[in-house]
Amino acid sequence: MSLCYIHCKIDCEPKSWLEVSNKIRSIKSFFNAESDVRLYGVWRSQIGLPRDVLTVILTGDAAGVDAAQAERLFDSISTIRQVSATVMTPTLRPQSPEPPTRQGNYAFRWFETPSEHYPEFLALCESAWPSFESSFDSQVLGLWRMPEDEAGQITSLLLTRRPDLSVWEKSKKPTTAEEIETRKKLSRRYDLCDWTVVYTTTLLTAIDGDDTTRWA
Repeated sequence: MSLCYIHCKIDCEPKSWLEVSNKIRSIKSFFNAESDVRLYGVWRSQIGLPRDVLTVILTGDAAGVDAAQAERLFDSISTIRQVSATVMTPTLRPQSPEPPTRQGNYAFRWFETPSEHYPEFLALCESAWPSFESSFDSQVLGLWRMPEDEAGQITSLLLTRRPDLSVWEKSKKPTTAEEIETRKKLSRRYDLCDWTVVYTTTLLTAIDGDDTTRWA
C-alpha cells in the first residue's frame, strides 16, 4: 500500500473545539483494522490560529482516499462549521505512520518553494535536522509535499516538536558554532522559498498528559 497523509483544518462552532476533538477521537472507523483511513493526530491552537480551529492529520491508502472523501468523514459532527482537507505525500519523514504521542509545542510551518529550488531545499533539511534535534531537544516529525502547481511552486508542510515554547525561543538564538551553522542552513532554506508561515499547537491525542493551559 502506498501511504498518504491528509491534513484537515477543522473550523468549529464557538467554544466547541474540545467537544469536537473528543468526537473526532471517538470516530470508530479511524481505529478499525479494515478502515482505509487512520487518525494520526489532533492538535489545538496555541499561537497563530483561531481558538476554535483544530488541526487533524489522517493517514490512508493513496490509491483510495481523496480530499473530498476525507472531509466527509466528519459529517456526523454538527458543531463543525467547515473542513478543508489536503492530501500530502511524505518526503524525508515520516518513514512510518506511527503517530506522535508526546505532549509539547508542535510547530506547523508551510512553505511554497519554486520547483527548481526544491532539491536544495530537501538537502538543507536533511543536513540540518540531526544537529537541530540534538542541540535543541527537538524532533522533526514530518516533511510532506503537495503536487507542483501550475506556477511551478511546491507546497510543503514541516511538523516539528519541542518540549515547550521556551525551547522554541532558544532554537532561534544559536550560541555554539554548531548551532550557528545549523541556523545558516535553515535560513538558506527559508531564502529558497517564496512564501512561508508558521503556527504552533499542542497535541490533544498525546498519551503522556493533557495541555490545560488557556492559550486563547
